[in-house]
Amino acid sequence: MDKKEVLILGCGVIGLTSGIRLLENGYEVEITAAKIPPDTTSNVATAYWYPFRVSPPDRVLPWAAVTYKRYMELSEIPGIGIGIFNFIQIFDHRVEDPFWKGAVRGFRRAHKDELPPGYVDGYVAPVARIETPVYMNYLVNRFVESGGMVTKLDAELEKLEEIPADSRLIINSTGLGAGKLFNDKEVFPIRGQLVKTSNPGLRDCINEEDGPLAVSYIVPHGSYCILGGTAEDNNWNLDIDPETSEEILLKCKILEPRLEDVEVLGHRIGLRPGRTEVRLELEEISGIGPLIHNYGHGGAGFTLSWGCAEEVLQIAESL
Repeated sequence: MDKKEVLILGCGVIGLTSGIRLLENGYEVEITAAKIPPDTTSNVATAYWYPFRVSPPDRVLPWAAVTYKRYMELSEIPGIGIGIFNFIQIFDHRVEDPFWKGAVRGFRRAHKDELPPGYVDGYVAPVARIETPVYMNYLVNRFVESGGMVTKLDAELEKLEEIPADSRLIINSTGLGAGKLFNDKEVFPIRGQLVKTSNPGLRDCINEEDGPLAVSYIVPHGSYCILGGTAEDNNWNLDIDPETSEEILLKCKILEPRLEDVEVLGHRIGLRPGRTEVRLELEEISGIGPLIHNYGHGGAGFTLSWGCAEEVLQIAESL
């Protein structure tokens, strides 16, 4: 194996960030995928820093902390789709501090006037919000300008025999595709449906993950808002459900009355790559050689991307 030649399977946020870190450390990297931006799941994600539907916490926390720090640095670069807002998570009951508290700066408990009527607890932290179409374009350009190559496949890889059997190190960032490609029974889709609306002047993100309106979140992006959402395990349906969109709007308007007269600008839908635990490890596969798995990030691909990329680099350097 040529230790400095790498083929990455998958061109979402996980594959691209891994590719960038490898390129920056002297590797020759090609990404190959059937779907490339703007046609990836990453491109339609809500995307703000928050470890949603991902495990295990002891591994997630350091990955999330590295990524948080990187976003704070990237937010200083204009025009790449990274901004900072207050993430306000609300509860109708008392709660302990979250496991991810140590990964962020400026964490605090929510003040009473920051909670909607009927809510008694919550916390606030400044986090990155990602305008995914803009940021994904930035990642692709950064990857290519760093010397990387992107190759579009005619169809998704479904069998190990379809993986090029050459001397390169393989990085598996196929997300949901890893279920079929590697016969991984722990992989499952988490269906997410979103509504895009005009922004009536909102600046902070509101999230209710555990309560009467769960799962609901309001994510302001300048002139528009992304409202969510759903988290339906094992639902592969990619059709927009009008009733679900109406329910999302109703819940979010209860949380934030200023949304009452907003204009609906569109809808988004995607399948988060769920797994019982993130799989980030080295595997030796007969006929292929060493392969680094990096998939199963659930609703936290953007939240863990740079941290996981660092671990991929460390594994590659150890070979």
